[in-house]
Amino acid sequence: MTVRREWMSVLALAETAELEDAWSRMTDVPGHRHLRAPEIGLAMVRARAGGTGTRFNLGEMTVTRCSVELDGGLVGHAYVGGRRQRHAELAALFDALLQDPARRRAIESEVVVPLARAQAARRRTVVARSAPTRVEFFTMVRGED
Repeated sequence: MTVRREWMSVLALAETAELEDAWSRMTDVPGHRHLRAPEIGLAMVRARAGGTGTRFNLGEMTVTRCSVELDGGLVGHAYVGGRRQRHAELAALFDALLQDPARRRAIESEVVVPLARAQAARRRTVVARSAPTRVEFFTMVRGED
C-alpha cells in the first residue's frame, strides 16, 4: 500500500484507541510542532441522487483537522469525522511519518495494514449482522401495453 489516499483513509477511519496503541509502540519518533492545532469545524456533505444524478447538499457534519511538521521537515495532515482532536493529531503524525521513505514500509506493515484488516473485519461483521434483514424488491410487468 503506497498510495497516500489509501493510508489517509485507513487512518481517518481507525478507532482512536487503535491509533493510540500504535503510537505508543513507535520507537525513535522525531519531534514535531503543530502547523494547525487540532480544531473542530463543519464540512458540507454533498451527494448525488441515485449515486449518479445531480449533486445536492445533504447536510453538514462535524470534522476535526490537524496539520503537523516533523523536525525533519515532513508535513502531515488529517481530517477525521467527529470531534476527535487526538485522533486527528495522531493521523497527521502518521501521515507525516509515512511520507518518509525510510520509515514507510515498517509503518505500513506494523500500523496501516493491521488497521485496514481490523476495519475490514468490522465491515464484514456489520454486513453479516444486517444480511438477514435484506429485502429484494422487484417489479412485476403487467400484460397491458
